[in-house]
Amino acid sequence: MSIPFSELQNVLLAREGFLAIVSVNRPTKLNALDDRTIAELDAVFAGLASDDSVGAIVLTGAGEKSFVAGADIGVLSKQGVLDGKQNALAGQALTLRIENCRKPVIAAINGFAFGGGLEMALACDLRFAAKSAKMGLPEVSLGIIPGYGGTQRLPRLVGTGVALQMILTGDPVTADEALRIGLVNGVFEPADLLAECKKVANKIVSRGPQAVSLAKEAVRRGVPMTMQDGLALEADLFGIISSTAEMKEGMAAFLEKRKPSWLRG
Repeated sequence: MSIPFSELQNVLLAREGFLAIVSVNRPTKLNALDDRTIAELDAVFAGLASDDSVGAIVLTGAGEKSFVAGADIGVLSKQGVLDGKQNALAGQALTLRIENCRKPVIAAINGFAFGGGLEMALACDLRFAAKSAKMGLPEVSLGIIPGYGGTQRLPRLVGTGVALQMILTGDPVTADEALRIGLVNGVFEPADLLAECKKVANKIVSRGPQAVSLAKEAVRRGVPMTMQDGLALEADLFGIISSTAEMKEGMAAFLEKRKPSWLRG
């Protein structure tokens, strides 16, 4: 389902310079994901990925309590085999859309990030949390399993043992514990979280846009590969960036001791 930006109901989209701020906006439901919200997020990320005037994206939740508290339990409780699988595939398609976005995506975890909410954050390139945030995959306590990529991305990020403890117990972790295990990149006071995420995003935006995109591609595609194949991919992408006007401008700016002037839409 393709949804125009003008028809968004559960997602807020704001622009600040070269940044796009995407907020899940169902605060009365703790920003839980339903079919409409997943479709809106998918449409937003598809549009932003092809927008040359966007340098980086910050994903967060509206309100002060929740980033995304998971999938809508009222919907999940009625699903059977076929619609359960379709629900998982829709959630996985969204997390793949986020993960494969050409632009860096930063999760500003401002509150509860449970189930599908944490799985969305896991698909982001960087994650920062408010000190009050809690994160977890509690699905087994509801008699189900993570379905939006949590069983695959969490072990790759924090290691199999730590991931299995979180998944099999369903217990959440605090922001400080998430930082200790490598689940998030940093922890900030709630009032400072969004500003700090924007600061990181703006630093990324100050770098070469094509270089940033290709560096992300090298990591995302290379991690599952063997070292040999990953190095071959890196060399190919290094060759591509070496042929660009962006590379010439970056090198010239360095030699001339000035800031580079990157071409953006």
